[in-house]
Amino acid sequence: MARVDLNSDLGESFGRYTLGLDEQVIPLVTSVNVACGMHAGDPVVMRRTVKLAADAGIAVGAHPGYPDLQGFGRRNMALSPDEGYAYVLYQVGALAAFCRAEGVKLANVKPHGQLYNRTAVDGPFAQAIAQAVADFNPDITLVALAGGELARAGKAAGLHVAQEFFADRNYTDEGTLVSRTQDNATITDEDFAVARVVRVIQ
Repeated sequence: MARVDLNSDLGESFGRYTLGLDEQVIPLVTSVNVACGMHAGDPVVMRRTVKLAADAGIAVGAHPGYPDLQGFGRRNMALSPDEGYAYVLYQVGALAAFCRAEGVKLANVKPHGQLYNRTAVDGPFAQAIAQAVADFNPDITLVALAGGELARAGKAAGLHVAQEFFADRNYTDEGTLVSRTQDNATITDEDFAVARVVRVIQ
């Protein structure tokens, strides 16, 4: 029987800045992706978020992004596939260290923001990101946009791939996420979002 994993991106505070409602969200989900310090988060926040998730008994994943703290990882960056590989491996390794210290297994890796969007459409770049995850640990689940290049690359690399559906984001006709520069990128009607998720599951 298929299982639905209700997943959320957390650990996005850093320094003096508090972002998100981590303590309120964690009891409502079954897994979290923790920012790894490049687009958001910092070592103290990473440690605290992993501990919160571990105490709640939910799965912990790494959420690597572009090295773009000012832009929250949502700006385009012309990283080569080799650079993408290195940045992802670096961030996954950092988050895994905090998981190990808390006695929990790193369960998944899900790219963030523009890194995520690029892996959905750029085959060579997606292959590099999937290979970084596989080289770190081939037993980790790779979370990818359903039907995108990263999902294909992950399967080719021998990884278990979770193809993701967003409850609160609109999609283009091509199956990619509507850009956040567009007014209709995010769904704010709660009833509509819930009904859409039910349809997807069914």
